[in-house]
Amino acid sequence: MRALLGLSLVVGFIGAAVVRQSGPASSSEKPLPGKFTDVTSFLGVDFNYLSSHTPKHYLVETMGGGVALFDYDNDGRLDIFLVNGAPLQDPTPKGSIPQKAGPAYWNRLFHQKPDGTFEDVTEKAGLQGFGYGMGVAVGDYDNDGFEDLYVTAYGGNKLYHNNGDGTFSDVTEKAGVAGAGWSTSAAWVDLDNDGLLDLVVLRYLQWDFDDIWCGEHKEGYRAYCHPDVFQPISPLVYHNDGNGHFTEVSQKNGLSKAGKALGIALADYDRDGHIDLFVANDSMVEFLYHNKGNGTFEEVGLLSEVAVDGDGRTYAGMGVDFADYNNDGWPDLVITDLANQRYALYQNNGDSTFTYSSFTSGVARLTMTHSGWGIRFLDYDNDGWKDLLIAQGHDLDTVELSYPNLHYREPMLLLRNTGKEFVDVSAASGGVFSKPWLGRGMAIGDIDNDGRLDAVVTTNDGPAYILHNETPTQNHWLTLKLVGHKSNRDAIGAEVKLVTARGQQIATVSTAGSYLSSSDKRVHFGLGSESAAQSIEIRWPSGIQQTLKNVRADQILQVDEPASAATQK
Repeated sequence: MRALLGLSLVVGFIGAAVVRQSGPASSSEKPLPGKFTDVTSFLGVDFNYLSSHTPKHYLVETMGGGVALFDYDNDGRLDIFLVNGAPLQDPTPKGSIPQKAGPAYWNRLFHQKPDGTFEDVTEKAGLQGFGYGMGVAVGDYDNDGFEDLYVTAYGGNKLYHNNGDGTFSDVTEKAGVAGAGWSTSAAWVDLDNDGLLDLVVLRYLQWDFDDIWCGEHKEGYRAYCHPDVFQPISPLVYHNDGNGHFTEVSQKNGLSKAGKALGIALADYDRDGHIDLFVANDSMVEFLYHNKGNGTFEEVGLLSEVAVDGDGRTYAGMGVDFADYNNDGWPDLVITDLANQRYALYQNNGDSTFTYSSFTSGVARLTMTHSGWGIRFLDYDNDGWKDLLIAQGHDLDTVELSYPNLHYREPMLLLRNTGKEFVDVSAASGGVFSKPWLGRGMAIGDIDNDGRLDAVVTTNDGPAYILHNETPTQNHWLTLKLVGHKSNRDAIGAEVKLVTARGQQIATVSTAGSYLSSSDKRVHFGLGSESAAQSIEIRWPSGIQQTLKNVRADQILQVDEPASAATQK
């Protein structure tokens, strides 16, 4: 990867609007583009997601699969796990649960070698998988120091325990987490602060392989059915009992509202010390679950003004991220949807409500004709402002017949945060942003540990792509790997506040977010011109507060949870 460092620097400019802000001074008035390079084949990764399109247009064919960036063998280098589909018959009998029919449909684990290239270790690891795969969630559920995998699918899910020797064991039956129905995104999070990661599994619809004709009744116009045709379904919520077994508790803890759920992200949006959850629903109201602090949740999407867009309309919520983009200390929300709906950006007001900010931030204007899936806030140029990277493509292969101005396949989108608004720098940020894909899942992480965040993107019925961040910048950075002891070992749910002379930033430790995918759990900060963080305040899920002083930039720093509140220099 280090041989791939940046080449040229191109500068673009788009005008400005205003959003409320604090923190680092706004970036230059001429937005600097990124530079992302497709290095997939160079690094030895060869993968194609097979969705098995049929003339029947079964809705499951449109979804694509997820990707995880995680270090399964604790060698300090990120590895890649990719979810794959399964063959479908034409017609597929009602009640069928598709199964993989050979290596072409296997899920894949790619191990990163010391030279930065990857090797396929799927068979050795025992991760070929089962069924028509959807999403993946990474978390160390037994706190043994090795990351485990939960893989969702249509018809049933799998939990793989990391044995610590390069292999994984299918412990689904013992753990009691197989589930049923059509599962999508999942998230590991300690819902009751007992130090053990619980599991929230979203489900999409009450659906089966029925032969339903949607679209015009003429040759070539049969379309995938709108989700309005189908009924919503409740999620599955598994409490970690601490003995390798989980108990389904969605009714007990209030996370049981039926939705058409595709994306999940977590943050403590009201800063009350308890982690909250956002669920992106397709073509119905969005859900925000407030943690009441007693092990139960209440759904407050409408009350908090994140259930619908600024005009009071629902939209096709798919991917989501939950992070503070304007550096005011309060986590904000962004959700992708379909063309003509505008991606939804909600600015946290700090009073348990949000303001729909797609228009004032520039996001509405830049995304009106786009359809998005995987999305993450990430500071690609390390200037201290979180930018947006988005995987795109429509779900309807007939969309151009009805809407010639829209596209089935679309390039990725890179929106730079200037501190005042978001501007589109895609065209100047590398050739990958001109290639039309059926983008779906996306995970982010610093794959080569050079201080710049990279991405892996999946496409529907197409390849996975590794996008190497080669943005030329002298800006500094800091990456933190938190290790919990009283808290869950992954420190998922911890909140980190970093302060430099330029201002503050906050971040939440999580592997969830985006669409069907799981990103690196390490927390990354861009520091701009600052060569050190004046202070880093960590609020661990256990409630322990830890402060680090004068932390030098440009390093990956492991921080262990102390036994009690502590200040370290």
